[in-house]
This record gives sequence, C-alpha cells and structure tokens, in this order.
Amino acid sequence: MDSKILWRIILILAVVAVSVWSLYPPGEKIIFGLDLSGGIHLVLQVQTDDAIKAELDDAAQRLVSRAKEEGLQISQGESNIDDLSFTVNVPPDIDTATLREVSENWVPGYGASPGVGVWTYRLPPNMDRTVRDMAVRSSLETIWNRVDQFGVAEPVIQRQGLESDRILVQLPGVDDPARVKDLISSTAFLEFQEVVAGPAPDRQSLLAAVGGVVPSDSEILPGDREGLDGQVIGVDHYLLKKAAIISGQELRSARRSQDEYGQSVVNFSTQPHAADKFGQYTGSHIGTRMAIVLDQRVISAPTIESRIPGDGRITGSFTIEDAEDLALKLRAGALPATIVYLEERTVGPSLGRDSVVRGVRAAVTGLLVVMLFMLVYYRLSGLNANVALILNIIILLGAMAYFGATLTLPGIAGVILTIGMAVDANVLIFERIREELRVGKTVRAAIDTGFARAFGTILDANLTTLIAALFLFNFGTGPVKGFAVTLSIGILASVFTAVFVSRTIYMLTLAGRERVESLSI
Repeated sequence: MDSKILWRIILILAVVAVSVWSLYPPGEKIIFGLDLSGGIHLVLQVQTDDAIKAELDDAAQRLVSRAKEEGLQISQGESNIDDLSFTVNVPPDIDTATLREVSENWVPGYGASPGVGVWTYRLPPNMDRTVRDMAVRSSLETIWNRVDQFGVAEPVIQRQGLESDRILVQLPGVDDPARVKDLISSTAFLEFQEVVAGPAPDRQSLLAAVGGVVPSDSEILPGDREGLDGQVIGVDHYLLKKAAIISGQELRSARRSQDEYGQSVVNFSTQPHAADKFGQYTGSHIGTRMAIVLDQRVISAPTIESRIPGDGRITGSFTIEDAEDLALKLRAGALPATIVYLEERTVGPSLGRDSVVRGVRAAVTGLLVVMLFMLVYYRLSGLNANVALILNIIILLGAMAYFGATLTLPGIAGVILTIGMAVDANVLIFERIREELRVGKTVRAAIDTGFARAFGTILDANLTTLIAALFLFNFGTGPVKGFAVTLSIGILASVFTAVFVSRTIYMLTLAGRERVESLSI
C-alpha cells in the first residue's frame, strides 16, 4: 500500500477512535441543555436602590466614626435614596473647620450642606450609576459562584443588556427549583454584632428596658426563640450595635459540620486581620452576648465564654440541607442588594425527553433520506459520500462530548444542518468530477481535478458560515450559543470528511489498479 494512503488511513482511524472514546457512553457524555433535560428559567432584578442605601449608610458611619476620633460628637441621621443624600446630627458648638476637614478626608466628593443642627451630604455626581452598575456586576459574580458550587452543569447566567439591572439564569437538570431559588436570591449578609439588650419577647418590652428610645448607633432585630429540643417556638427581639464586629466578607472558609449533640452547624474560619479583631473583642467581652446576624435576622446570640481566636461555629435550628446551603452562601459571598424574580419558567423532564426523541427522530430521518438519495443519484460514489457523512456525525458528537458542549434543541437543528452541508460539499466534488469525465479526462485525472477545483468553493462557503457561527456564539444567548457551537464543530467536521475522507476512499479504491476505465458516479 502506498505510504501516502497509509498515513491518511491512520489519521482517519485515529480521529474516529478519539471521537468514539470521547462519546462513549453517549448517555453520560452528552450534556443536554434546559430545553432537553428540563430545569428552570429565571429572570432576576437587582434592587440597586439597596446598594445606594448601603453606600450612603457606609459613608455616614465612616464619617461619624472618624469625627468621634477627632473629638466631634456627631451622630448619624437619615439616608435618602430619592435625592442621594444622608444627614448627620451636628451640635451647635461644633468645630466646623475640623468637621469639614474630616469630611474631605473620609467622604471625599460628597457635597456638604451645613444646616441648623443637621448637615446634609450628597453622593458625588454620576456615582449613583457606578454604584448601581457595580451592584449588578457583583450580584452576577456571586450568583455564578453559588451556582458553580451547587453543581449545575452548563448554566446560563448573564446580564440582560449592557446597563440593565436584570439577570438571566437558566439551570438545566435542576430537580429542586425552590431550593435553587432560595440559594440564588438570599442576600447572605452575615454580621457578628454586639448585643446591647435582649432577648425580649416583643419590641415594646425591649424598648422599656432601654428607656424607650433606640440609640442612633443601635438597631432592633428579631430572632428565633428555640425550645429545649432545638425547635423554634417563637420570636425574640434584640437591641444590637449597628457597627459589626466582623462581617461575612472577612470569612476565609465555611463548611457544614455536626456538634457534640449531632446537630448540624456551620464551622467558619476568618481571615488573619479579622481573626485578630475577633479575638480582641471576644477576649474583652467574656460573659456578654454576641449576636450572629444573617440578612437582618438573629440566628443565634450565644454568651461569649472565652476568647475566640478566629475559628468559630454558627449554631441554629439547621437541617443538614440548611447548613450546607448556608455554608455555600458564605463561601460564595453576600449579594450587594436584594433580588426579586420577574419571570420564572419550569421545563419538566418529560417535555425535555419528548423534545430529544422528536429531535433525534428528525435527524435520523433526514440522514436516511439523504443517504438514500446519494446512493440512487451517485451510485457507488454515493456510498463514498455516505461513509463520509456517518464519520462526520461521529466526529461532531465526539467533539461535543470532548469539549463538554451542551446539546440544545437548536443544537439538534445545527446537527441536521450539518448533514446538509456535508452532503453539499460532496455534491460539489462529484459534479466537478462528472464535468471532467465529460471532457474526456481519465478517471484518476478527473478525480484529482474535481477535488482541486471544488476545494476553493467548499472552503469559501464553509468559512463564511463559520464566521457567522462565531458571531452567533459571541453575541447570542443560551440556545443560540448551542446552535452556534454545534454548527461550528459540524462545519469543521464536514470539510474534513468531504475533502479528506472522501478523497482517501477514492485513493484506496483505485490503489493497485493501473488503468481505470470508468467510475460509478
């Protein structure tokens, strides 16, 4: 056998072997998208006003804290989202020059408007757009992290529009939509706060214990009251310092575990700088309560019994699933703003299976009809095209399995389109060969010339289609991307099979024959 033919055969067998190896078993290697496997489709809206309020509150707390270090006894007032401002309460005998200096250093860009007993600070120009945009970007990243740790295969999570506050989430194969929705939308903002007073059974009795007025640096938050068996039996209220000892953003890790009684808990460790701060606070507050607050609700308020160097435990009425989800949220980070659901669709697995069956049936039917036509119209040369076509499908599916591409319903349409494009390339080649035979060329010369002249046309046609597919992949969404991926792989496979494999089959057929009088085409 000619060495040129031998290396061609070895290359083809190697490509097919790798494709089959990547594809087997197909039921496990082919990843189905939302429309084929079932799952949920969500459209979320980030409440960016929350991010604006958080920015204003943070600036106000920073200003008040630094001012007190300079001996200025001011207190935090109100934050107003409508006019993007916050106020601080200022005594009449305040050193205004020092306050202005503190303001310029610690809330730069905020325009200060002095008034009688109250100074108003407004957000710098255009900063609200920046804060809102960063809130959406941060929410997108956090959702990605949570879904990734949850283990959903090939999710679609993307912003709807360049400046939109909406996020599209598509999660194929999810069998517990309620849990995933809670996992995504929960803010998971964790803080450790000092307990000033409480617990009390209601807000009124708590206020009575502190003189009827909530201090400006404190807040009242509810929490679950647990019985001796660990079950929730009511609601308690706590008066807490607003300023957190440490927050969830300062945690290094979190994982579910069990305590000595077999109850689910969440063990955590803090970052080095937070560990020092946490250790100093707990060491100086032994015998007092410290509240663990999650999303403005006290989940536990234990008494500090000894210095905690940086590793701790969050307890509560957790099931195993609750503890796992809380640990996951803490690892992924808190959302910068609350999220609401604008749209929700669930695709059942039975509907997905029906789509798979119908799509496969359409692809197989189309493949058989095309193969029959090629046999009838091009005779034995049609058999050559059919072999190349079958190899094209194997390579296409093997490549999708190897790269972990998701097969969607539009993707199945891409497979069917690939069948047509692969046959089209063979048709161009065969018609060129027929033309060369009509002008009197030998079979060998006609085959060589036919492949040579058809190659440019095939390359141009497939290259332009590939460019279009790349644009679809770059700018499209989930199903469109699935179609683009399938089409791109199919184009490359069809060029390989039509030009390389078909040519090799002809070379193998004619090998060892000195003179060929006719060709079945």
